[in-house]
Amino acid sequence: MSRPNTRNKNKRQKSEDSSDASSVTLRKIHLTGAVTKDDIRRLYSVLKPICQGCRGNSKDSPNCFCGLIPPPNGTRKTGLWQRMPEIILSLGPNPCKDLRSSTDTPAGLTNLGATCYANSILQCLYMNTSFRTCIFSVEPDFLKQHPVLDQLARLFAQLHSSKMSFIDSAPFIKTLELDNGVQQDSHEFLTLFLSLLERSLSHSQVANAKTAVQDLFRGRVSHVTRCSVCGKDSEASSKMEDFYELELNIKGLNNLDESLDDYLTLEELNGENQYFCDSCGKRVDATRCIKLRSLPQVLNFQLKRYVFLPKTTTKKKITSAFSFPRWLNMGTRLSNPSQSGLIYELSAILIHKGTAVNSGHYVAHIKDENSGHWWEFDDEHVSKLGCHPFGEVSNSKSHTKAQLAYSGPLESASIGNLVDDNLHTSEFHAFMQEEFFSSTDAYMLMFNLRTEKENKDNLNKINKRDLETRSNSLPSYLYEEIQTLNASYASACEEYQKRKDSQVAYITERRQEVKLVLSKAPADLLDDSYFWISVEWLRIWADSINPPCIDNSPLQCVHGKIPIAKVTSMKRLSNTAWQMLFSKYGGGPTLSSNDVCADCLRDEAKNAVCADDYRDRKASLKQLAEAALSGNCPDGPSYYVSRAWLVQWLRRKNADFPCHTDAGPTAPLRCSHGSLLPEQAAGAKRVLVPESLWIFFFETANSSRSDNLLGFSTFSSDSEPCEICSRELKEVACMEDCLRASKLKQRQNHEKLVMAKTFALHAGCKYFLVPSSWLAKWRAYLTATGKNVSSCAEPENLEVIIDSLICQKHSRLLEKPLELVCKRGVITQKMSTTDGLVLITVMDWSLFCEEWNAKEDKGISAEIVVLSSPANKLSGTCDDMPIFDEDLDHSTDEANDGLEARKLLIKTYPETCEYCIGERESCELMRKLNYCDEAICVYLVRGKEVPKSIMEASASACEPDRRTSKRSRKTSFGNSVNLRVSGTTSIYQLKMMIWEAFGVVKENQKLHKGSTEIDGDSATLADKNIFPGDVLWVTDSEIYENRDIADELSAHKFDSRQAEEGFRGTLLSSDVPIHNFQDT
Repeated sequence: MSRPNTRNKNKRQKSEDSSDASSVTLRKIHLTGAVTKDDIRRLYSVLKPICQGCRGNSKDSPNCFCGLIPPPNGTRKTGLWQRMPEIILSLGPNPCKDLRSSTDTPAGLTNLGATCYANSILQCLYMNTSFRTCIFSVEPDFLKQHPVLDQLARLFAQLHSSKMSFIDSAPFIKTLELDNGVQQDSHEFLTLFLSLLERSLSHSQVANAKTAVQDLFRGRVSHVTRCSVCGKDSEASSKMEDFYELELNIKGLNNLDESLDDYLTLEELNGENQYFCDSCGKRVDATRCIKLRSLPQVLNFQLKRYVFLPKTTTKKKITSAFSFPRWLNMGTRLSNPSQSGLIYELSAILIHKGTAVNSGHYVAHIKDENSGHWWEFDDEHVSKLGCHPFGEVSNSKSHTKAQLAYSGPLESASIGNLVDDNLHTSEFHAFMQEEFFSSTDAYMLMFNLRTEKENKDNLNKINKRDLETRSNSLPSYLYEEIQTLNASYASACEEYQKRKDSQVAYITERRQEVKLVLSKAPADLLDDSYFWISVEWLRIWADSINPPCIDNSPLQCVHGKIPIAKVTSMKRLSNTAWQMLFSKYGGGPTLSSNDVCADCLRDEAKNAVCADDYRDRKASLKQLAEAALSGNCPDGPSYYVSRAWLVQWLRRKNADFPCHTDAGPTAPLRCSHGSLLPEQAAGAKRVLVPESLWIFFFETANSSRSDNLLGFSTFSSDSEPCEICSRELKEVACMEDCLRASKLKQRQNHEKLVMAKTFALHAGCKYFLVPSSWLAKWRAYLTATGKNVSSCAEPENLEVIIDSLICQKHSRLLEKPLELVCKRGVITQKMSTTDGLVLITVMDWSLFCEEWNAKEDKGISAEIVVLSSPANKLSGTCDDMPIFDEDLDHSTDEANDGLEARKLLIKTYPETCEYCIGERESCELMRKLNYCDEAICVYLVRGKEVPKSIMEASASACEPDRRTSKRSRKTSFGNSVNLRVSGTTSIYQLKMMIWEAFGVVKENQKLHKGSTEIDGDSATLADKNIFPGDVLWVTDSEIYENRDIADELSAHKFDSRQAEEGFRGTLLSSDVPIHNFQDT
């Protein structure tokens, strides 16, 4: 049983009965000229049933309204039926999403491009309650004179009380004149920014604010050098220096305690580094160390994660894990033993994400002093981490009694109670060591002092001011400004919500309207009070949020009514649905059931009848045309038509009317003189057709080209070809025969030259030289066959070519002969089709002169000379070395006895012009070196031995025009890749491309061209004579460790943009007094 065909089961089958009925109706209208209502209903498909639930809208039925809207719960990508959230997106960003629910949740800062380093530091400073209090305490008049302080206070005020979830940092960044597109070091920014604040605040009249930076961040150290002989300290040891952070080494160290030990360790000064002691009066051994004299309330540790690599002259980031405690006892680190019990709590961690030194991203993990919770500040995004700085339970292994007694985050009051209650030293030490954290990206650590005895007055002074600020919130001038901003934010949110509600209500109303109108759209089949409407407009109306006015103009004919040709472009709408649409949208024109165009209907009927007649006649004459093509033409009058035209006429399918191709059955047969072309002419193949078929062709041609019949000609079977064209064809054929005979004679005269065969040369014999490029064109001209005969042009005039080889200045040769090769006593010449001069025999030259009308005496003669003296070693094939008479006197037999051991020379008459040749080669070399965006091939060779094929390819030049691919290919010995380079590309840039392609760091690359190693990163490819199409090979020395190419690219970009200048040009490095910068 055969499987049923289901290919077309879902296709809508066209009703043949309906088509036949329409054809009958049109024929009746054509015969009678009368149009009835039944005719209109049938031809305009009025009586087609109203469909329900079609998969798509049917063009064949004007009563089908399916598919104009999606099914229930369905959506579309655009328009009225798009998902509601996507429609709401068109209103713009929702400002309500940028609001924070409470000021207890910290706000973020916008990243203006590469300002994450500044955002992280600003968040650390703001979250320090004492510092924030000092900034808010500065008098308003003083802030107006210092733009940086003014913008900082405004920024802190917005972070404090703004309803926005993130604050725009642009005014502050602009005031500092920072380049928001350049990544900077956060530690350098903090150091310079604190120095700027210290200079600015020193002019304030508020006592707490005047010394805020010193009271909070400044500590003191001294560098002590002690003589090992007398035990005395140097005079400089008593001097104390201020510090705002301690820079700690972490390379090879595991935790903060080890880094502090390394920072405070003793350094031995001996040997060449001996210290000159004033007391001893000589150079002696000594020790040097750093001693902490006093510590600030906020103790900052900068972890030196960036180290300099001397081998690569680059910086590298240390990504090893480094641990640090939550609580830190610095009392034992001070030089003064009386200052003990300095307990610091971890308050902020600055993190640098990424492996590159001059790029990456900064985020900050900061503890809220009020709630005790940690927050992650990532520019605009702020996330709650909980009670632990990394959002996870720490790996605490020891649980002391003190920890068990205080569950949850321990505040300063708790520590104070522990210390005040005289907790035993061992228990307190265990408490301090209870919790450690580890990070591979921590770049800066901030600790806040929780108990201090020596600086108790400063702490109380700042805390008292802090309590006052907390109770009063913001200063009045900042409070009013923030309230105004919050009111504008609230107004924007309210306005957006109104627009959103209005849009949602409007969309809902529009959708209901579309559904209602479409439900009432179908008109009763027997109801004549219906209206026609454009399907295109109906689709736009059903799918647009804001539909246009009704536009039925595309449906109208020239008479202003509805032609039958527009049946598939319109729908039959009920009176109720039309009135609903017209009353709301207007437009028009109104097209009712009475607006069908009878005139267009009669024209359509006439065309349909003519089309049926044309199809019937063509079908009846088709067998005659096929018989004519096969050469069977019945007796009687016959006519010529183009064979190609008749083939195309038979191939045409579904042709209802004559077209423009029917107008030229004899056009290809008509010559320029208006007569019949000879059959030998190109495209003039013809066939004879009977008179009945010709009359049909003639009538259809006239109907399709009634405006121009000049190109149509009739050629009966007894028509004679054009005499002029026949004579011209005979002349062309005669010329071709002569040319063919001439080529045959040349091939016979120069059999070896035509076949490009080498022939034996003999020393002492006379030869002539011709350019190899001319010989190649001559061979192609003689051997061209078939279609290539017309496309292959004659070679240039031989005499002109010979004259062009002589320089006008010195009357010498501008080209060199190709090199000679001697194997087994036989001398031959190398072959080439582009460059150099080729030796030919005297007979060949004589025949060439006869065949190409050249003068024999203008030829360039040559002679092969064998040099017996090995000292006369010549370079190339030129004759710039002297030739002695004794060299020329050897007989041919003597020369052939030891040819391979002697030097062969082609002596030319005239001699080669070395000066002009050298000048031309120099210009050619410069042209070759001045290339752009060309391809070279690079092989990565794995193993000690370089394959012979690569070495040979690298030593020889390739064709630059050959198309190449940049895709890397694998071979048995390694990989290869094609790179696009220019003559100005540096070796450094080429090595970076190779690094990217093969993953071999540039320091490990051993790059070669042939057997020559390519070095010098600053040199260009032109400097190293690397041309387009050259093959290079590279090996991996594996001396230096692999690293990410992004590090090198970032460092190179950083250097090229003079980023080493840091903050030069900004207010952070300006020596101008800050109060001189006023708001503009």
